[in-house]
Amino acid sequence: MSRTGRNRPRNAFNLRQRLRWVALALGLCSVSLVGRAAYVQLVNSDFYQRQGEARYLRELPIKTSRGMITDRNGEPVAVSTPVASIWVNPQELLRTPDRIPELANALGLSVDDLGSRLTQKADKEFMYLRRRINPDDAEKIVALKIPGVAAQREFRRFYPQGEAMAHVLGFTNIDDRGQEGLELAFDEWLRGEAGAKRVIRNRKGETVESDLLRAATPGKDLTLSIDRRIQFLAYKELRNALVENKAAGGSMVIMDVATGEILAMVNLPTYNPNSLQGAIPDTRRNRAVTDLVEPGSTMKPLTIASALQAGVVTKDTIVDTNPGYMALGRYTIKDVPRNNGVLNVTGVITRSSNIGAAKIAARLPDQVFYDSIHKFGYGSRPGSGFPGESGGVLPSPARWSGPSKTTMSYGYGLSVTPLQIATAYAALGNGGKLIPPTFVKGQHNEARQVIDPQIARDVVAMMETVVTQGGAKQAAVLGYHVAGKTGTARKAGPGGYERGHYNALFAGVVPASNPRFATVIVINDPQGGKYYGGLVSAPVFHNVMDGALRLMDVPPDDIQSWLVAQQSGKTGHAASVLPMPPADAVLPPDAAAEFDAALPSAQVPMPPQPAPTGGRQ
Repeated sequence: MSRTGRNRPRNAFNLRQRLRWVALALGLCSVSLVGRAAYVQLVNSDFYQRQGEARYLRELPIKTSRGMITDRNGEPVAVSTPVASIWVNPQELLRTPDRIPELANALGLSVDDLGSRLTQKADKEFMYLRRRINPDDAEKIVALKIPGVAAQREFRRFYPQGEAMAHVLGFTNIDDRGQEGLELAFDEWLRGEAGAKRVIRNRKGETVESDLLRAATPGKDLTLSIDRRIQFLAYKELRNALVENKAAGGSMVIMDVATGEILAMVNLPTYNPNSLQGAIPDTRRNRAVTDLVEPGSTMKPLTIASALQAGVVTKDTIVDTNPGYMALGRYTIKDVPRNNGVLNVTGVITRSSNIGAAKIAARLPDQVFYDSIHKFGYGSRPGSGFPGESGGVLPSPARWSGPSKTTMSYGYGLSVTPLQIATAYAALGNGGKLIPPTFVKGQHNEARQVIDPQIARDVVAMMETVVTQGGAKQAAVLGYHVAGKTGTARKAGPGGYERGHYNALFAGVVPASNPRFATVIVINDPQGGKYYGGLVSAPVFHNVMDGALRLMDVPPDDIQSWLVAQQSGKTGHAASVLPMPPADAVLPPDAAAEFDAALPSAQVPMPPQPAPTGGRQ
């Protein structure tokens, strides 16, 4: 190698050039950092703000109390009581597993169960541990200062009347939402609106600061038309009747004739809304509003009213029921227990004559008869607003077969609810004005005239004879004129009408001279040896009305009977029941009771009944 090659000079070291490159790199880094900071702080600041706040800031609901429900006198029948619920952040608690046994012991849970639940929710930040416990107990659990564990204020519904008003009020679920009855119907009114607050928590989950975001709005109170005193009286007497008569169930409705307000509504069997565990879902249905029955002979006053309104008969029209039975195609209609002979229109009701009702209905054009019964509310919903309210079944003339109108005239071949019967009888007692029923005190529903006022008064007077001379003497109330009608209808089953199974009914108004109450009692399948409406249901009417009239300070309209009872030394039920007529004039409790006797050769087909449309189960 030459000397010249060995001595070639190296490139000069350019410090300034290198500094430029370093400065450029640092400048680019600075620009990117500034840009990223600007993006985080200005462009996407909301996202990162939320992420930061999520670690220490929470927005919690402020529970509000549900509105109180009171009876017509201001007595509470549904109230909300404060309770507490224990909740946990599983992620936080699982970081300190040594505290889990302590928490399980405080909650009354097994360590394994609690650990399993926490593991299943390990990716969540919220889980309820216990709901609706005593606030004092919740305070003791929170005082343990277990990481992630906190308490939340809630409310629980309490029903002081228990089983007696269960079907009317219904109940709420664990989140205090209405599930049945009026709790469901007026849920939005009663519920109110929850508030909200923002809280700041430290790393231990303890609240260190809170701000109110939105104040809670309590639910509104609701005043019912129900009178809890009459409600309990009806419940007690209906229960006693079911026990005495070994019946499967029963319903009772009491309405204020002048206003349409429902004063009492009772069903048995029932349930305890304060403790739903173990309750049979079927017992929660308000049968007085949802379940259908054939009205039996309680239909006859409406048939007579329709005929009087149409002008095809008068009060004095003679109806020949001889010879006590009547052929209708392949069917035979029969009066029970014997031939009633020649009757006037009042006598048809007094003796509950199937033949008389059938012959009167035959004078009515089909459409006129249908329209008249429909005006009384049969075949359409009463309009009370109760969830699951049924409109019943009233077949139109186009669907009638040969005997349809005849059997409908005395209460077979159509289906109604006890509330519909009460509404129709209230219209009779209100001078022919039908007012849709209501559960709310002071609610004024529009009345409509369904029959002439004088005709309504005449029919009420006819029904008085059922209590004074006919088969409902046990419905009499001392000091008051009572007008009513018994009914005993055979029950329909999958294969037709069932022998030995009946619905015993009584419907009436009192005082008859100026009706205040319209009452219906339906007792399902009595098996205690008696099944006539006059023997099973009429005594319930007496017992309940005897108390209700005094509770509501209704003045008596039959002072004479009271004076006679005082002179004779009789008191109570014995004084109310009128003396029986001579033996040869004795009438059965319901002369049209036994359908198998009325139609011995065949059974009248009944339109299929729709399934009851009760509230959510």
